Parts: sequence; C-alpha cells; structure tokens
Amino acid sequence: MLNSFSIRLGKLAVVFAASCAMAAVAQAQGAAGAGTGGTMVASALPTAANASPRAARPSPSYSDNDDSMSAKDRLIWIADSTIGWPSLAWGVVSAGIGTAENHPRAYGTHWDGFADRYGIRLSGVVTSNVVEGGFGALWGENPRYKPEPDKSFGGRLGSVVYQTFFTRRSDGHFAPAYARFIAIPGTNFMSNTWRVQDEADTPHALERTGYGFAGQMGANAFHEFWPSVKSHLFHHGGS
Repeated sequence: MLNSFSIRLGKLAVVFAASCAMAAVAQAQGAAGAGTGGTMVASALPTAANASPRAARPSPSYSDNDDSMSAKDRLIWIADSTIGWPSLAWGVVSAGIGTAENHPRAYGTHWDGFADRYGIRLSGVVTSNVVEGGFGALWGENPRYKPEPDKSFGGRLGSVVYQTFFTRRSDGHFAPAYARFIAIPGTNFMSNTWRVQDEADTPHALERTGYGFAGQMGANAFHEFWPSVKSHLFHHGGS
C-alpha cells in the first residue's frame, strides 16, 4: 500500500514538475512580455489515467482578458474544454497509459479496455465542465485563465498557482473558485457510481480530485508560458 501511495504521489509530482519545467524554458528564452493568445489547454501536461482534467482550444468569440462571460461564451468554453483537440488527444494518452498499466484491471489490456478507459474519462470531463460552467454562472465566475505577461517570472508562476484556486468575477476581481471546488471533487466522487469496483471508492476519488487540480495547474502553466516558447521556436525556425 505504501508503494502504491508513493507511485501516486510521484505522478502528482511529475505533473507539477512538468509545469515548472515548461515555465523554466520560457523564462530562459525571455518569457516576460509574451503574448496572450489562446485559451486553456488542460491535460496538455501529464495527469493520471481516468482522471478528469480539463482542456480547451482557442476560440475567436472572446478574449482571455475579458472579465465577463455571456451564456454563449460559457457554452463555447464547456464545448471546447470537453471536445477540443487537446482534451480528446490527451484522452488517447491517458487511456493508453491506463491500458498499458492495466488499471483498472477490470478493463483489461485490449482495445475494448482502451475504449472503456477513454469513455469513462470523457464522461468525467463532460460532467465536471458542465458543473463548473453552470454553477460558475451563479457567481459570475470566469473559469478562463488570465495570462500575466507583464509580471516577473516569479509573479507569473505565482499566478499559475493562484488561478488554480481563484477565478475572476465579472468586475475583474479574483475570488475563490467555488464552482471548481464543487465540480472537480463532486464529479469525481459522483463517478464512483458508474466506475468499476476497482476504482469506485473514496481513496481513488480523492486521487482523481488531486489530479484534477494538478492538471488545472499544469494547464495554467501551459497557457501562461507556451506563447513565449512558441514565439521563440518560430523565431528560430524563421532565422
């Protein structure tokens, strides 16, 4: 049991370490003053198989710097964070890891098991995003990450962590991300009702919850620093 706990803790550390590594690369290439294009890309960094991380792709209908969200914006955010290509692509990766590790064992290591893992993850992503988007509307929460390109590296990294647990309101101020606190733990515990017995318990639900917040933090880091990395890569590609 201790070994299993160590493995889970190690996976969580990998998520955060990968986020910091991406940030360090951006800093080394002059991250300050980067652009702010794009929207959340959750699960672009490693998370647990069958966890419920979030993702989104850029949408032309709004800007990350817009503090308020219309009903249409929320529907777009829910759709993008559920079926945007980063989310679907990461589903392939996480289901592949679960199949290779044969976790949970009830699904097996065949293609049907891969499909089951992919489907169970997607069901969690859908539920979590709908809950966060819906409840967030009650408090005027804006779940999109707001880039801080003018801050120092430390300030930007702090924003990555801060905006994991706090979201903007329509007037621009930040407050606790109540809808996210409901969505991630709530849907992971709720999913125990349709998961196989091997992972339908409190410890696994808590583990998935941890991965959900770690994945959110990784998504924030990607969103904050990827424009700098991309700009550097394109600059060198054109030179």
